[in-house]
Amino acid sequence: MTSNILVLGHYTEPKHHPLHGVDIELKDILGDEGYIVCTEDYDVLLRERITAFDVVISYTDCWRTAITDKQAAGLLAFVTGGGGLLALHNGISLQHRFDLCQLIGGYFTGHPPFREITIRPSLGAAQHEIIEGIESFTIADEPYQFAFIPHSDKTVLLEYDQENQVVPAAWAHRFGQGRVVYLMPGHQAESFRHPVYREIIRNSCRWLVGAR
Repeated sequence: MTSNILVLGHYTEPKHHPLHGVDIELKDILGDEGYIVCTEDYDVLLRERITAFDVVISYTDCWRTAITDKQAAGLLAFVTGGGGLLALHNGISLQHRFDLCQLIGGYFTGHPPFREITIRPSLGAAQHEIIEGIESFTIADEPYQFAFIPHSDKTVLLEYDQENQVVPAAWAHRFGQGRVVYLMPGHQAESFRHPVYREIIRNSCRWLVGAR
């Protein structure tokens, strides 16, 4: 099944994470999955435009800028109506709005210094389509940490250890008729060259399209 995939991020004046370079990697990873549009035009989230896509990939770096009411309404309607949202690393910055934070199901609380992180499938999630057959892998990245929205029903897919604590590194859940996935790695283009992570991204997009 060929899908229309939107990648949203910042090419000009990103705070930390430019889309440049990452866009090339995502096109390489997902080129066989469908047609990919990469943009920093957030108005593509408006209802009359977002309906052209099957999956939205958030690589947004909007810690200092807010999604507008109309843009947020478009994204919420898209997912509720059966669309897929994949948030990668800093793409969780959509949490700037409470309604979009609920959509993602969690929010960023901080991160220790950049380091090598060994990520493993979470207990009880091994049969999930996104990580079925996936083994532990080590990647150099920012070890983002999170808090979950209370009472939100999600499946933690991946996890890692940080100072004797187990931290989620990926999760998935349904939202209305649509689906949402968050994947923690992605600080730099190099992160998207790891073969295991590339497979997880492909699997995520296929699972997200499954709601259509």
